[in-house]
Amino acid sequence: MPRLQVLLQRGGEPPAACELLWWYARVMLRAACQRAWNQSSHKVMTAHHFTVDVEEYFQVSALEPYVSRDSWLQRESRVERSVDVLLELLDRFGSRGTFFVLGWIAKHHRRVVESIAAAGHEVASHGWGHRRVTQLSPREFRQSVRDSKQLLEDLIGKSVTGYRAPSFSIVRGGEWALDILVEEGYEYDSSLFPVRRPGYGYAGGQRAPYWIDRPPGRLVEVPPATLRIGGVNVPAAGGAYFRLFPYRLCRAALRQSQRRGAPGTFYIHPWEVDPQQPRLGVGFLTRLRHYGGLTRTVDRLRRLFSEFSFRPIVDTVALLK
Repeated sequence: MPRLQVLLQRGGEPPAACELLWWYARVMLRAACQRAWNQSSHKVMTAHHFTVDVEEYFQVSALEPYVSRDSWLQRESRVERSVDVLLELLDRFGSRGTFFVLGWIAKHHRRVVESIAAAGHEVASHGWGHRRVTQLSPREFRQSVRDSKQLLEDLIGKSVTGYRAPSFSIVRGGEWALDILVEEGYEYDSSLFPVRRPGYGYAGGQRAPYWIDRPPGRLVEVPPATLRIGGVNVPAAGGAYFRLFPYRLCRAALRQSQRRGAPGTFYIHPWEVDPQQPRLGVGFLTRLRHYGGLTRTVDRLRRLFSEFSFRPIVDTVALLK
């Protein structure tokens, strides 16, 4: 088994994070990313997907052991200013994106949703309260996606057709969630991360947008971007992978998508452009994953926007139809 596959399949939250960082940067990544760079033009013509999971810094799944839900309303909100940073970047580079918004955010920070829609970006659902799908019953999941969809539609005055699960938590065995999405009027999902790793992942899933046929009907799946190295799908869609690993990781994943003639899907969170956010007392690995690299996110996003073009996912879904 290739060494990369061994590292990715160890499980838990091992020291593999640091080991992978070193290994990516020094050995495998350099060659793979250089090939992707050389085999495509400097300015990518395919429009990829720039997506944002709109949530507060204290709503991250990794912080659940440290932040009670009862305390959410008492904590300082920073989502509005962080979303404004992202909207300004998108406007500066003439790109449009998809914002997956929590129903909780829409309820308590209406202006966030309205500003996203007013800027011409797609508003989609991230569920209601940032609970993993694996923690919900089918009835609870249905209520979450129904309530968030209805509230978002009321705020923007148009249909909401896309969904992304918190922490990409639709996994093997959880396909019942896709059935509910179809029944509730969603046209696409962006939750099936085709990687194998602890906590989430849909191993064996496809890497480009594709149709899924379910008993209630069809919907489009738009998976987050991965980089194929040595027969393994390496997660390279954004988030901590964008902040902690070399920039060339995510760039190469989008380049590979370009060569396949398919849009790649990048994601980020508003709190990742906010290095001044309050620090919580968490363990070392959680601190590394959540706070590491925050000061370089905006500069890297500028670089990303200068090299790639982006459009909302809904535009790609329309083309697939």
